[in-house]
Amino acid sequence: MEAIITVVGFLGAGKTTVLKYLIESYINKGWHPFVILNDYENATIDAQQFTKKLGLNSIKPLMGSCICCSGIVELRNTVNRIPKREKGITLIEANGTSDACSLMEFLGVGLHDRFLPPIQISVVDVKNWQQRGEHNELEANQIMVSSLLVLTHYTNVSENRKTHVIAQLNKLNPFAKVITIDNLDALLLPELLPSKNTSKELDHQKAHWASCSVDLPDLPNLKCIETICAALPKSILRIKGCTKIKGNTQYTYFERTPDGTVHIRPFNGSPITGSKLLSIGPGSEPSVLNNAINASILSL
Repeated sequence: MEAIITVVGFLGAGKTTVLKYLIESYINKGWHPFVILNDYENATIDAQQFTKKLGLNSIKPLMGSCICCSGIVELRNTVNRIPKREKGITLIEANGTSDACSLMEFLGVGLHDRFLPPIQISVVDVKNWQQRGEHNELEANQIMVSSLLVLTHYTNVSENRKTHVIAQLNKLNPFAKVITIDNLDALLLPELLPSKNTSKELDHQKAHWASCSVDLPDLPNLKCIETICAALPKSILRIKGCTKIKGNTQYTYFERTPDGTVHIRPFNGSPITGSKLLSIGPGSEPSVLNNAINASILSL
């Protein structure tokens, strides 16, 4: 039977890093992963980042809806259509604001009997855990029915902070195993059992945020990316985009995490949808994004 592993966690916690590690580990050990990516806006940009390891026929982006509610039927149908493979495993990355408890409650209903009951791992950003203000409840909800909790962003935090976070996690979910990302063993995941923990009911609207995307022109330089990210309001918790820098033929990918850090790296291939700027969080409106782009270009 084929295992289904969902990867959840707050925006910027490191879900994609964990997913990349799992994909590479399974492929190196002779497994055949199928990956499903969910995002509010343009999941195809994220999907293309995995094409160096997986063919496009092994990746399915789901966007425009949330797989914990309105998109659950599409997710379930997608899983049921996955072709049978020798040593197959299905990996699902949920968007960063998913109601993870609802996802686990509904995903397993109606799956073909060739699949094992889905299990969930949650990625926990030690540095920023429960420092999200009004979003703390959603972040806590995401670990309550997980079988494994993977700690990230802990290298530059004190041992007291790390101990405090682990104690909070154990209180919220005493049945989950807690490990650091450095100790993650992909081969152990198919052996995990669904969580026995119960969860508190979450106001589902807390998992539904504004999002939007706009076309992004070629930019004069990398500094322009940082200027755009700085110009967008802090209420927008996640910003990402893909564009060309003047004089370069290769595309550049960038993202701003909830703590304001901007990451810039080469993009794998050419985005199917062309250059885009995407945002998730209150204040995500096309006019806001376009104003930031225009102001950044004019400032140079």
